[in-house]
Amino acid sequence: MFEQYNKVQKAVLETTLSIIIRKELQATSMALIAKESKVSTGSIYHYFSSKEAIINELYTAIVTYNGQFVQEGLNREGTLRERFTWGWERVIEISRQYPEGFQFIEQYSFSPYIYEDVKKKAYNGGWCAPMNKLYAEAMEQKLFKEMDPRLLVQMHYGSIVYMLKSYLQGNSELSDAGIKQAIEVCWQGASKE
Repeated sequence: MFEQYNKVQKAVLETTLSIIIRKELQATSMALIAKESKVSTGSIYHYFSSKEAIINELYTAIVTYNGQFVQEGLNREGTLRERFTWGWERVIEISRQYPEGFQFIEQYSFSPYIYEDVKKKAYNGGWCAPMNKLYAEAMEQKLFKEMDPRLLVQMHYGSIVYMLKSYLQGNSELSDAGIKQAIEVCWQGASKE
């Protein structure tokens, strides 16, 4: 997930993510990041001006990585319904592969720690904007009910999020059949059929 960063940056980002998931953001200090990453505070400050800068870079890195992964499903050749299915399957898969990244994004997407320009850039550069476009296309083709595509994407994402949270907390199974059913329910809920 952090392969595009140098060794120091990668260690800082990975360590910060781990600490935040274990201890929460307020308990994540620069001293703790330095201690657990085995990177000196001076080296951290060479790459990141503050804890907020680390948090925002972490957010950007996860959203970018997730966006590229999901867009591979959305950009495949296929019908609109197939691309819809592949896109949501990829959202679920990346969340299962990197549960810490999923938890971080879910917990801090609306946090004041994440700068507004970073949130906006992430939203438009991740998978949300391409998914919104797919939904708008479904509405143009009269496959989906007319509404703001962004709102409908977020409604579906909310359902997926709660399903993933239940799975990650060990409260439910998440089989391939269950995933397909959940995605089908999203399609049917938006469908004009």
